[in-house]
Amino acid sequence: MSDPNQLSAALDRAADVLSRAEAILIAAGAGMGVDSGLPDFRGPEGFWKAYPPFARLGLDFVDLANPRWFSSDPELAWGFYGHRLNLYRTTRPHRGFEILRHLAVAKPYGAFVFTSNVDGQFQAAGFSEEQIAECHGSIHHLQCSVPCHSLIWSADTVTVDVNPETMRAVPPLPRCPKCGGIARPNILMFGDWSWIGSRSEEQEARLDRWLTAAGERPIAVIEIGAGTAVPTVRMLARRIAMRPNARLIRINPREPEVPAGHISLPLTALAALTALERRVRTIRGKG
Repeated sequence: MSDPNQLSAALDRAADVLSRAEAILIAAGAGMGVDSGLPDFRGPEGFWKAYPPFARLGLDFVDLANPRWFSSDPELAWGFYGHRLNLYRTTRPHRGFEILRHLAVAKPYGAFVFTSNVDGQFQAAGFSEEQIAECHGSIHHLQCSVPCHSLIWSADTVTVDVNPETMRAVPPLPRCPKCGGIARPNILMFGDWSWIGSRSEEQEARLDRWLTAAGERPIAVIEIGAGTAVPTVRMLARRIAMRPNARLIRINPREPEVPAGHISLPLTALAALTALERRVRTIRGKG
């Protein structure tokens, strides 16, 4: 959508949908965090730019995001995830998160977040745990890598030192409190048969109850930065947007195409949300 008039008209339609909605479903992928300075790991080149030591090893994101490393080379595994844990802890969510939260507060049924991101940025931005479903888990929670039990525990007290030259973790590494084996993030990885999904399942059950409570009231589905490579978020957003009372607003600078009748905004998260905030305020002022 290179025509600025078309983009302006799409923003106007999206603002109207948001103004009329009584509930907002926020469906967020990796692109949501880019404006906060977080890498989205799009393609090997983007990943290796963020992590040069792994480029030298010829390991890309898919190679590293595999539970096998926690048994075969736990210092490599925790080098990758420990660096990300430290990065996410120190990253400040961009203002788009605040805009979404303010939009949600004005709605009778508020908002619910469905995200494939494991970074905890929505919690850091002030969204309640009860409003968030993390379909791929969270780096801020741990589990046994075996696993020897089904417990999931907080990583809040865990510190992982990482050598920036090698991207390998410096022992001691996080351990399971039951068996003493290596712990791992409670994140769904590639080829992962040991992920404990109970926390995410409980979150998604709360999402289902929220959707049931909203009933046939108008819902705005704001999908942000969710690509087609791992389509979990896009699939959920489209499924809900197919309801007669819902409209999809897709914010994506690379893959903005939408089904007929829905709204495409080929912008970054922060640019789109800032523009929508201005328009929603204008509509409220006229009311």
